[in-house]
Amino acid sequence: MSPIRMGLAGTGRIGVSHAETLAGLPGVEAVVVADADADRARTTADKLDLEFAADIDALLAADLGGLVITTATDSHPELILAAVERGIPVFCEKPVAADIAGTLAVVERVATTTVPVQIGFQRRFDAGYRAARAAVASGDLGWVHTLRATTLDPAPPPAEYIPRSGGIFRDCGVHDFDIIRWVTGREIAEVYATGANRGEQFFAAANDVDTAAVILRLDDGALATVSLGRYNGAGYDVRLEVLGAQGNAVVGLDDRAPLHSVEPGYPQSSLPAWPGFMDRFRGAYTEELTTFVGVAATGAPNPCPPGEALEAFYVAEACELSRREGRPVALTEVRR
Repeated sequence: MSPIRMGLAGTGRIGVSHAETLAGLPGVEAVVVADADADRARTTADKLDLEFAADIDALLAADLGGLVITTATDSHPELILAAVERGIPVFCEKPVAADIAGTLAVVERVATTTVPVQIGFQRRFDAGYRAARAAVASGDLGWVHTLRATTLDPAPPPAEYIPRSGGIFRDCGVHDFDIIRWVTGREIAEVYATGANRGEQFFAAANDVDTAAVILRLDDGALATVSLGRYNGAGYDVRLEVLGAQGNAVVGLDDRAPLHSVEPGYPQSSLPAWPGFMDRFRGAYTEELTTFVGVAATGAPNPCPPGEALEAFYVAEACELSRREGRPVALTEVRR
């Protein structure tokens, strides 16, 4: 395939990481970066020897073969649609938009074009989750009856992030909801969610929680639990257990999982626990962006279109409604 110029909007932590990855990928001729904070974008460009665009308009006019969006959530719909209108393939970190209405508007508009829009759910590109999906599809596990998903952050995000995060289900749990759908190939039919606050008061002030538990019922009757937390001081703990009638598959059970057995004589790992998601999923992020370059340059199949993100968002929305009202919520109550 012919090399393409790749644009990147947003030079925060994940944006800088993505820019560095893109610059090293085969098929990428150049990377052009922009940010609402032009000085920050220029600093990133100088540090990584990339091209600099003074603003988003200049970025979109830079003869791009693809655009990676890592800006704040409220800017995602406008940037996605601006690129699509210009025929530029898009990769956008989740979520598509801050709410269902905004997400639907993007999904419906993108559906009228042939311009690919890939949404960032990096767990789909992780070797462990891919192996679990293959095990389910092969039938080796038998029929799946239980799934247990865990996403526990070692420390909470900054206080100023929480009010605009969308809450723990939309910000954090949405990755688990997406991967449960993707690994099993099933839809989530009903949720029951609850939460608690025992940490900083800024969670409660934002009507959010710092710890949550969710029970999911899939459309084939299988059950799943999702544990979410912001205070797992032992390290970043992300796992998925898929339990079937004939076998099981466990993702994230490695020597860097922050688990400490108290069984007498059980050997403990000498390796440090994963400190955060950027380290744990570094390989998955690289594979995800490599795939997007292929989507943009060759028209390869899009592995995660906006409609997939919408389905995970519906589950997150149902969880928030369930937490507020203290009852099970069927997905039909929130789906539009």
